[in-house]
Amino acid sequence: MLPILNKEFILKKRDSGVHEKTFSFPEKILQFGTGVLLRGLVDYLVDNANRQGIYEGRIVVVKSTEGDTSEFSSQDSLYTTHIKGISQGELVDKVIINAAISRVLQSNANWQEVLQAVHQPALHTIISNTTEVGIQYVPEKVTTGVPSSYPGKLLAVLWERFSYFKGSANTGFVIVPTELVVDNGRLLKDIVVQLAVYNEMPATFVDWIHTDNYFCNSLVDRIVPGKPRNLSEIAIRAGYTDQLWIEAEPYLLWAIEGGEHIREVLSFYKGDDRMLIADSITPFREQKLRLLNGSHTAAVPLAFLSGLNTVYECMQDEYMSHFFRSVVLEEILPTIADSCPTATAFATDVLDRFANPFIAHKLISITFQESSKMNARNVRTLIRYQEKYHALPSHLCLGFAAMLLFLRPAREENGKYFGNRGQEEYVITDDNAPIFAAWWRDHTDIPAMVAGICSDQRLWETDLSAIPGFSAEVAAILASLKNEGVKAFIQSQLQKK
Repeated sequence: MLPILNKEFILKKRDSGVHEKTFSFPEKILQFGTGVLLRGLVDYLVDNANRQGIYEGRIVVVKSTEGDTSEFSSQDSLYTTHIKGISQGELVDKVIINAAISRVLQSNANWQEVLQAVHQPALHTIISNTTEVGIQYVPEKVTTGVPSSYPGKLLAVLWERFSYFKGSANTGFVIVPTELVVDNGRLLKDIVVQLAVYNEMPATFVDWIHTDNYFCNSLVDRIVPGKPRNLSEIAIRAGYTDQLWIEAEPYLLWAIEGGEHIREVLSFYKGDDRMLIADSITPFREQKLRLLNGSHTAAVPLAFLSGLNTVYECMQDEYMSHFFRSVVLEEILPTIADSCPTATAFATDVLDRFANPFIAHKLISITFQESSKMNARNVRTLIRYQEKYHALPSHLCLGFAAMLLFLRPAREENGKYFGNRGQEEYVITDDNAPIFAAWWRDHTDIPAMVAGICSDQRLWETDLSAIPGFSAEVAAILASLKNEGVKAFIQSQLQKK
């Protein structure tokens, strides 16, 4: 029978990389969320810094979802991070045992312990990932019972800290939400202050929130698929069982808005130059939105309709790999390179990440809300490209045309729309599906239909028909895709290369 990954096992395992002194480090971080993103990114960075002797702090984690914490307690909160993928064209396959977490508390069962945790003077950081819907205002009393919302829990924690230290200066927190919301730190602070007013808390406490606490906007980027399917086989190879084992890609980015005080408190950033603390994170958000998310949105409808199913398959396909490289390096990158200093390096990383053989990122999943994503991610790029070169980006035009074909419904049932890929049916999960269905239903003339769609103000942030030649180019491509078939169209493009 294989041993369980825990403190006793680690101290006997000489090659674990975990030192005994790690278990005596003080708790410096309160973390809301046990999910794989935090464990694969934030907790990875803390553990990495501890190994280098930089930080020497641990994390007390709050589990807000239902269920016990026995998986963590039985393993002394140790877990394995398996980093797998492509970095700078080279295969990465590395296993690390993470000892950053000291304990995990369930919010309902252990709420008093959560509050007591902030009595520790060394604890000066709060981190969260409670999903995008977690940062929302819920009017509730926070000093009686366990608040239901994350902002409510955070306010209760701040009140406990303020009360315990009697409002002393320099007792506040650096608070870093990692939820994927623009200006997440500012939004969280606004809600916490609003909730404090709702709870009729003293003005001195609200002033303390403003003057002694730092709510930082942040951006996280790492694919962490989580627990592998073949965990039992992996355990045999590893020589121990670990129910918390997670997989992660080599790439990571954590960009945080802040100055010198933030760097001082989050000193574990020194252990990895991919954790960045800067005056503005806008360039990092822009390059992720345009290069990674934008190229996905541009390429996926065409790739899916051609018969491919994952991003990795795209990177193994002759035409789609060319499409991804062209749209990333030749069409999107030139439009942001001047405003995003790290965009060129990021573009190379993006292509490596797409080629990761260990991540099966399904194309049909990426098509969720395809038209809204096209508007948010690629419309601005189209405009910038045309303004810079007085020409149209050919691959983005092709991607736009393929999107229109993807959103062409074959049938509608109970408000749901379905498209066809050959003999296979797929669900069109797009809030704008009824709009596109109406355009396809009411127009047999493709140029007229495309012109109408391009000028439809319900769909785009601007009138796309005003971009010189765009509507006509998209209509010509769409007619070819529809009449020839996607596979035949792609084959004709390969012959031109």
